[in-house]
Amino acid sequence: MFRNPNKLREKLKQAKPVIGTVTYTWSPAVIEIAGLAGLDFVRVDCEHSWRTDESAEHLMRAAALAEVVPIMRIDGGNAALAMKAYEIGAGGILVVDVQTPQDVEEIVKQAKFPPRGKRGYSGQNWSGGWGARAGKEWVEWSDRELLVGVMIENAEAVKNVEKIASVGGLDFLHFGPADLSMDIGLGAPDRNHPQVMDATRKTIEAGRMHGKLVIYGVGSDVALMEKFKEMGLTGFELGSDIAVLRSVWSKRKEAIEAMT
Repeated sequence: MFRNPNKLREKLKQAKPVIGTVTYTWSPAVIEIAGLAGLDFVRVDCEHSWRTDESAEHLMRAAALAEVVPIMRIDGGNAALAMKAYEIGAGGILVVDVQTPQDVEEIVKQAKFPPRGKRGYSGQNWSGGWGARAGKEWVEWSDRELLVGVMIENAEAVKNVEKIASVGGLDFLHFGPADLSMDIGLGAPDRNHPQVMDATRKTIEAGRMHGKLVIYGVGSDVALMEKFKEMGLTGFELGSDIAVLRSVWSKRKEAIEAMT
């Protein structure tokens, strides 16, 4: 982040849509390409793509160079993860499996320094310039610019979404139609199911009511993008690096085979 204003916050102030993608390959080159393509954010998935080495640090540095905001999706229930993500350079965190506003309040506390929260202090990290750029200014910048987001992906969270969106210090909601589909017993992802669509609308409305960004994975379907933009969606997550490659390669293969 190099202690710049958060790009997502700046675009929201200008009432512009926020556009990003998600990476599962953990390639710094992919992060740089996303920045060069003009995207605003890249979600680095730490829920379904597992790393326990220095890979995440390389992605954060690539994001800083490419001027794209890296958002790390992390597991809930581990108080240290938010701090660790911020310290290596994440511009935001996205926490999974929340259900209540109390869950969100605890996440915000872990993400913010005292007195608002209880994040532990150390400037001996990349974000703090290894101590050379830490101190009061860094603390204030961290609390002001770094984003806090949660997944809305289960029936309980949908029921509580207005109260969740009202929590101070929360910046965005990311709607998860696949996990919600499973949670309500559909047996497979179905974003067009009436219950899932109703939950989508409720989440978008709650975000608008409380001034929170709402992000939804629209893939590469332009019609879907238009549909959700009409619903008031402000954050568009394009297809993942894996999905885009698979789709393009499959279509090119089919085109060549059709020539013969």
